[in-house]
Amino acid sequence: MFIDKVTISLTAGCGGDGCVSFRREKYVPYGGPNGGNGGKGGDIYFECDIHKTTLLDLSYTPKFRAENGQKGLSNNRFGKSGKDLVLKVPSGTLVLKNGEFYADLKSTNERILVVKGGRGGRGNASFKTARYTAPRISEKGEPGETAEVSLEIFLIAEVGFVGFPNSGKSTLLSRISAAKPKIANYPFTTLVPNLGVVNYKGKSFVVADIPGIIEGAHKGKGLGFEFLRHIRRTNILVYVIDVSTNDDDSSDPYVSYKILNNELRNYSKYLVEKHVIIVLNKIDLPSCQEHIKKFRERLKNKKILEVSAVTGKGVDKLIVEMMKMLERPLSFKFEEEVKETSIKRYIYKPDFQVNIENGVFIVTGSKIETLTKITKFNEDEALRRYQNIIKKMGLETKLEEMGAKSGDIVKICGFEFVFEK
Repeated sequence: MFIDKVTISLTAGCGGDGCVSFRREKYVPYGGPNGGNGGKGGDIYFECDIHKTTLLDLSYTPKFRAENGQKGLSNNRFGKSGKDLVLKVPSGTLVLKNGEFYADLKSTNERILVVKGGRGGRGNASFKTARYTAPRISEKGEPGETAEVSLEIFLIAEVGFVGFPNSGKSTLLSRISAAKPKIANYPFTTLVPNLGVVNYKGKSFVVADIPGIIEGAHKGKGLGFEFLRHIRRTNILVYVIDVSTNDDDSSDPYVSYKILNNELRNYSKYLVEKHVIIVLNKIDLPSCQEHIKKFRERLKNKKILEVSAVTGKGVDKLIVEMMKMLERPLSFKFEEEVKETSIKRYIYKPDFQVNIENGVFIVTGSKIETLTKITKFNEDEALRRYQNIIKKMGLETKLEEMGAKSGDIVKICGFEFVFEK
């Protein structure tokens, strides 16, 4: 099954808790603290795999979680770090993290870090100083990052075949490459994009056959809306036009071309800026010469070729023309279109923010929330350290400015505290 778009939830591993321990040996009166740090949580990576062609495996499991780090131990033994999780994706996968462009995986074995595992909590050996020789304090492991990730495959091909259903795209692909797409005489035979490698006189390039486009495809009609994205990376668009149609206006080859061109333009302004070859297919059938003549009269400044995908007539000339066009540079790159639709905005945020809801002071902010999550409130020394840090951050002063009085409730990251001056 070809799945080219999926949304998954990623959670990196949490760091392991630090350890509180003291060295106790016979004849060693001042052993000192020896509690080790917790292990780091596992990271989650995406890796480009040339053997993958679909996102089907990821669609089965909407949530992925990396391994947590282990707790620190006595004798200064650090906890074991959590195992990293590597998710394999096909070449040409676009990664959107929390709705923003994050990466474009194109090269084989290319790997990117998506969510980072939490830092391991420090043991009491890490808090020892010249004046503080016997600390009874440790930290909990830092939570791992979480993210909502959308993956989209954009097939990597130099040439894209577009056309109406039954225009002969699949037959033409099977003629010029070793691809074996399903071919039948009914609309929408091709339900998923097909790739084929064309080898000609020592050179090769990849061709993508996009399922039949109909009028209104850019609005979601037919199959075109789902698969038009796969021709964004191509350098050349080949319009495959059936010239064996009837004489009525609805099946006029020129009308078909205008509809196709309009659909591509409405979907993306960049598509119509690509190099274009118009292929008039099925010239082996009778009553096509009149259509070919009228078509050429209307489009005199376009590159038009005549082929028969069934008999092979004109196919070699088409391959040569595609190879010539591939040597011409494009005026834009695929990355420009992607970055245009995903602009990152960096907004400065203070260490904390305070809001009042129903008489309760709600404190938010990544820095103070992380500090709260790693603090062990059941340890007196850890609690005193926590209070000193938030006081230096200016939280106590901010609460007083907002009218906090002794006995008021202050909520931070799910924990409730009683405010005292």
